[in-house]
Amino acid sequence: MVFIFGINFNEASLVKRSLESFYGIGPKVSQRIMARFHIHPWAKVGTLKNTTVMDLTAELSNMKIENDLRREVQDNIRRLRDMGSYRGRRHAMGLPVRGQRTRTQITTARRLNKIERGGTGRIQM
Repeated sequence: MVFIFGINFNEASLVKRSLESFYGIGPKVSQRIMARFHIHPWAKVGTLKNTTVMDLTAELSNMKIENDLRREVQDNIRRLRDMGSYRGRRHAMGLPVRGQRTRTQITTARRLNKIERGGTGRIQM
C-alpha cells in the first residue's frame, strides 16, 4: 500500500487513475502532473520511488482539491442565491441552471442540484 496525500492506494493501481480519484483532478490535470514528474502514463503506484511519492503529495497539498474545492463551489452557489440571480434561484429550486430542457428531462438536474451541490430544493430569499 502506498500513501498519496493521506489516502491508501493499492500498489497495482495506475497512477493516473489514483490521481483522478481526488475531487477536482480530471484527466488533463492528472496528465499534466504526471508529465511534470516524468511518470509514464501506464505506471503503477507500486513502481514509484519514495521521493516521487513525496513530490506528488507536496504538489497535491499546494492545489485546491477535495474539501477546499467543495467548499468553494458551495460558497459560489450560496453567493448566487443571496444575490437573487437567475442561476441562484434555479439552484435553490433544484432546476437545471444552464438552459437545459425541463419539459421532459429534468430528473438528472434535480438529482445533481440537491445532492452534489448542496441545494435544499427551496427558494431562500
